[in-house]
Amino acid sequence: MPGITNLPQLIRDELVQRREEGCDISEIKARIDAAGEDDVAVAARYDELMALPIQADFPYNEPNGYKEIRSLSTLNIPVKSIDFTSSVTADKFKGAWLGRCCGCALGKPFEAAPFNNGTPDGKIGPYYIRRWYEAQGEEVLNGYAPAHSPIEEEYSSCHLLSPLSQRENIKFMETDDDVRYTVLSMLAAENFGSDFTPLNIGGYWHQYLTYNEVFTAEAAAYINYAKYCLLTPKDEAEMNRFLDYIREYRNPYREWIGAQIRIDGYAYAAAGDPELAAKMAFNDAAFSHVKNGIYGAMYCAAVIAAAFTEKNPMACIEAGLAQIPTTSRLYEAIKQSIVIAERASSMEEMHEALWAAFGNYSPVHTINNAAACTASFLFSEGDFDTAIRAAVGSGWDTDCNGATVGSMAGALVGATAIPEKWKVPLNDTLYSNIPDFHPIAISACAKRSMETAKKLRG
Repeated sequence: MPGITNLPQLIRDELVQRREEGCDISEIKARIDAAGEDDVAVAARYDELMALPIQADFPYNEPNGYKEIRSLSTLNIPVKSIDFTSSVTADKFKGAWLGRCCGCALGKPFEAAPFNNGTPDGKIGPYYIRRWYEAQGEEVLNGYAPAHSPIEEEYSSCHLLSPLSQRENIKFMETDDDVRYTVLSMLAAENFGSDFTPLNIGGYWHQYLTYNEVFTAEAAAYINYAKYCLLTPKDEAEMNRFLDYIREYRNPYREWIGAQIRIDGYAYAAAGDPELAAKMAFNDAAFSHVKNGIYGAMYCAAVIAAAFTEKNPMACIEAGLAQIPTTSRLYEAIKQSIVIAERASSMEEMHEALWAAFGNYSPVHTINNAAACTASFLFSEGDFDTAIRAAVGSGWDTDCNGATVGSMAGALVGATAIPEKWKVPLNDTLYSNIPDFHPIAISACAKRSMETAKKLRG
């Protein structure tokens, strides 16, 4: 389903967003409740809600501008060279693309309640994912999701989505926003290099994506951009005014996970250069997101870019942390997730600790999902199988996290190290709904990304 346009629903979600951003919503909430379903009254209250100031005692400093973000980041990660003539390098590019597809396909069937958000009785999403396998005597997430499980008799709400990604049917990576955006970011890197603006991304979306293929924050930005798509900003100040409208107007989802799943193509193009990957991710994310929604994109892009040249997950995580404000909620959450991964003696223990720490967020928020990706990658200690199982098993946005961690781990270890049980069912084939990429060989995408990286890093 595309974006939510029901104004009463939007303002209820905006209340959550404004509270998380550090606003005092206690007084205005009663006036919003009194407005009920009256769109005129709700619209007036919405403008008041957006005008609320951040409270003086809010302990975080979370800017939107790139220069301001850089000033609050450590940025101490050196650029590393890459041998583009090496077969090991080529295997890493293939591993990144293939890993993203494998992780996404593993997670797609579980992208629904209660697997992603748990239940009111206190059972968390990972519990239901575990039960899906354990109820039929299998190790948890030991392969692509079987279509049925005895748990369906225990819990009537447990049913899988995405039949084409289920064990009995899977023959390729089916179309999904997690792979469409990877194709688009690859194309943007091919055509613009590292020199593009957020408004360029808006043009790409309207060129390649239908409204039915964008969701939440992306859907809001897609519609808002349409009002300005024929205008060219005269200067940076005017572009920033456009951006503020495009990414904030009636968009309470501007810190959700959408930008974080769009940036892998930039990370591949900037392989070995986390700062360049983060800059390109910023230019994309700033079109539709703010604050931690932007930081999550920058962080994940840098982690993936570092994985092409680093030897272990922690070095990659440190490269990602160096790109985002140390004064942000995301930075704090990533640091906390590192401790969670280090202390966990099992996947189950790690998942329970993640939910205890970050279960207050929407299942599709940036912060909890970035924390889950971080902990899963670290917990894997460089083992691809463990990485995507831990990511998908975390619940929340299962396909997004499986894809992101699949990218991280795939770039780290290369395609050769990805187990056959994940690779073979996809038949090296990706469907994206993007012209010329529906279908296309996953390996062909990897070659294109490596060629772009040669140009940018050369």
